[in-house]
Amino acid sequence: MNKQKILTTISTLIAVIVIAMPIGLIYVLNNGNPYTKYIANKYVPKYLEEQGYTDEEIEESHFVEPKHLINKDFYHGHYMVIFKDEPNTTYYYGITKKGKQVQQFCEKDRLSNGVTDIFEGETKYSEKECKNSLDNRD
Repeated sequence: MNKQKILTTISTLIAVIVIAMPIGLIYVLNNGNPYTKYIANKYVPKYLEEQGYTDEEIEESHFVEPKHLINKDFYHGHYMVIFKDEPNTTYYYGITKKGKQVQQFCEKDRLSNGVTDIFEGETKYSEKECKNSLDNRD
């Protein structure tokens, strides 16, 4: 291979990287990490089904990307669930980095008088063991 071909190849590679990096960064900032989203969409619905919850009981459920740092033992994305018979409470589930275990977070969002507050008390769908998403954040 001659020097001209090598320079052209390297220049093209650098140009692709310079263009792709900002596009990828903007995508991740707006939509979250696609790998974390994939893991949440794979493990949490299966976990909820194993807990005995059916689609008829769940009003809304999907991946969400928190805008703040969370417990570093968990992947950054959450999976939010709102149950039909408790429409003012949003539950969050995370996936551990070690072992990919689904765990309910203790913090829940509760809508009251048009204001959403973080709530950690006992509710109908609270699990016996939960983890604080705001612990272990360094």
